[in-house]
Amino acid sequence: MKKLSIVAIILASLAIAGEAFIFATRKEKNSDELHTKAIRADYRVYAPPIPDTLYFCGERVPLNLWYVREGLDRELVSNMYYQSSTLFIIKRAARIFPTIERILKEEGVPEDFKYLCVIESNLQNVTSPAGAQGYWQFMKATGQKYGLEISDEIDMRNNLEASTHAACKFLKYLKQRLGSWTNAAAAYNCGENGLEKRLINQHQKNYYELLLNRETQRYVYRILAIKLIMQHPQDYGYYVRHCDTYPELPYEEVELNGKDVDIVQFAIEHGTTYKMLRTMNPWLTTDKLKNKSGKTYTVRIPTKKGTEYNTIVKGKHDTTIINRI
Repeated sequence: MKKLSIVAIILASLAIAGEAFIFATRKEKNSDELHTKAIRADYRVYAPPIPDTLYFCGERVPLNLWYVREGLDRELVSNMYYQSSTLFIIKRAARIFPTIERILKEEGVPEDFKYLCVIESNLQNVTSPAGAQGYWQFMKATGQKYGLEISDEIDMRNNLEASTHAACKFLKYLKQRLGSWTNAAAAYNCGENGLEKRLINQHQKNYYELLLNRETQRYVYRILAIKLIMQHPQDYGYYVRHCDTYPELPYEEVELNGKDVDIVQFAIEHGTTYKMLRTMNPWLTTDKLKNKSGKTYTVRIPTKKGTEYNTIVKGKHDTTIINRI
């Protein structure tokens, strides 16, 4: 009897444990189902729209080719879902694009090249690991070749106007040499000799038909992707009000000349700070300008209230959503 009771207890315990396991499994399954339903209801990731036709600098992009379409799709996904970077680009464009657009027009270069500047630097004065510098990411030798002063004291690669003029000269040369603006854009990344060699060796005339290194293979598609997102931000999930963007900064111009100039003292004498002077003139690279050649430079000084937000935006808080940049 005693043995039977022990066996009965064991069997009963196993039965209870089994029921508990089944209940727990059912509960866990129900939890997963609820979780899945919540994801479906509240979280969505969309594939980016791809237009039927697309042009770069007036040159048609062959979207009928599957690998062109997929190459563009890759860069659209990358930039559409790199929200922090893309959002800041949209904000900065309000400050930077007016200058670039004006110079591109003056130089006779298609406006689409402003998007090349975006993918080169995210519209910032940055330095690459290879030593390329500024908004347009010029290497020292190339910058000097196209007229930029680069020394221990002055680096005009960081001057938006000067570097944009230099970039226009370079791009026009590349277009003349390589036959199209698309080829010129690709050569801006890999160099004119590199692209020309591949065009000759592969018996092609078109960037889209070339087998290139991975970076250059993606380069033009990156330009096209950022162009689509910035021209149609709402189609790609970006809702930015005009008042959220960074406005152009009001300034006055003064001359900077003489030798052994103390830039800190120069800033104070002109009613600003060294920080603001360097911020508005990033091509100055030192706090002491020896200026042995005695050149005269034009320096931007913020207006008296040029550091106050409400003054910069002139009291206008436009809350309409940007639909094209």
